[in-house]
Amino acid sequence: MTLSRLFMTVSGAMLFSVATASTTEVLKPFPAAEANETRYVIELPQLADEDAVKVQLIAGKTIEVDCNTHRFGGEISEENLEGWGYNFYKVSELTGPMSTLMGCGEDSKHDEFVTLSDSPLIRYNSKLPIVIYAPKDVTVKYKIWQADVLELEATEK
Repeated sequence: MTLSRLFMTVSGAMLFSVATASTTEVLKPFPAAEANETRYVIELPQLADEDAVKVQLIAGKTIEVDCNTHRFGGEISEENLEGWGYNFYKVSELTGPMSTLMGCGEDSKHDEFVTLSDSPLIRYNSKLPIVIYAPKDVTVKYKIWQADVLELEATEK
């Protein structure tokens, strides 16, 4: 089974869900973001076969880089909302960036979105929003991945 990208939504206005009455009700159990963090909310559209789909959470910062490969250290941890049975995610402070050590010319400098080394795949569930708390200087993006269904025939031996 292979994974293919179904669609990708980038950060910014597209990532934040519009606060409707139903969204406000669903978010009531979740704590507000602390002064040094941002609460991101992802609302997913309903799909026919949500078991074949995963959401990849991607956290990072846009920084000036050269021709090397860059990554941040840190993690996205899953937390439990006590008494509710809901999960939410917390992005730790980012460390680094770390990079490979190729010799690059000064003309290779450019701005790029640099991510955490690890971007977890989580269950797709359109019934509940995905709530992520991240430090103020961190941006959260996500990708939607869907499994390709391959129907193959077994051979007798």
